[in-house]
Amino acid sequence: MRVLLLGGTTEANQMAHALHAAGIDAIYSYAGRTRSPVAQPIPTRSGGFGGIDGLRTYLHAEQTTHVIDATHPFAAGMSANAVVACDIPLCALERAPWAVQENWTTVPDIEAAAHALPDIPTNIFLAIGKQHIGLFTDARHHYLLRLVDPPSALQANATAIIAKGPFHYESDLTLLRDHKIELIVSKNSGSDGARAKLDAARTLDLPVIMIDRPHIPARTAFATVDEVMRWLSHSADRGV
Repeated sequence: MRVLLLGGTTEANQMAHALHAAGIDAIYSYAGRTRSPVAQPIPTRSGGFGGIDGLRTYLHAEQTTHVIDATHPFAAGMSANAVVACDIPLCALERAPWAVQENWTTVPDIEAAAHALPDIPTNIFLAIGKQHIGLFTDARHHYLLRLVDPPSALQANATAIIAKGPFHYESDLTLLRDHKIELIVSKNSGSDGARAKLDAARTLDLPVIMIDRPHIPARTAFATVDEVMRWLSHSADRGV
C-alpha cells in the first residue's frame, strides 16, 4: 500500500500522524501556498500536479495505491481533479459544514459575498484567506484580515493580522471588540478551530455573510481519521 495524502488542514495533519503510527507508506502533499508548513511525520511534497493529467501521471509514477483528500473544503479544483484522475481508491476526510445560524446571510460564492456588503461604511472582518481579498475593493469599508502569511500587498483601507489557528472564543471576542467589527464575511469551512469567531459574533449580535462551499463531484467521504483508517484496512483486506 502506498498512500498520497492531499493535505494542508488540521485534519490532514492528524491523518498523517495516524498513517505514520500504522506504518503505512505515505506522502503528504501541500498545495504550496503556505510559506512555513507544519512539519509532518511522513515525507512531504509541495506544489501542484499540473492538472488532471499531471496528477494521473504522478500517481502511476509513484505507484500510488490509495488517495486521501484532506484538503480545505474550498480547494474544489484539487478535489475535482482527484475524482477524475483517480483510477485507484479515493476517499475524502471531510469536515461537516457549520449549520446556518440567526443573523447569517448565505451566499453561493465569494463574488456574491463582495456584492452583498452594506452600502454604508462598515468595519468588516474578512475571514476568507488572502487568495480573493482583491475582490473586496469598496473604499467605503475598512477590512480586517487574519492571515497565515503576510500578503504581498495590502490596500490602504485594510489591516492584516498574521496568526495561525486554531483560535479561541475569548481571544476572538477581544479581537472583534478591539477592531470595532460590525460584520463578518466567512467561508463555511467548518471545524472547531475556525468557529471561535462565529461564537464571538453571536455574543456581540454581529451579522455574518457566510459563503457556501463549492460543488465537488460525488466521492466516498468520511468525517473522522478513524473511519479513513478503517477504509484503508478494509481495502488492504480485499487486496485493493
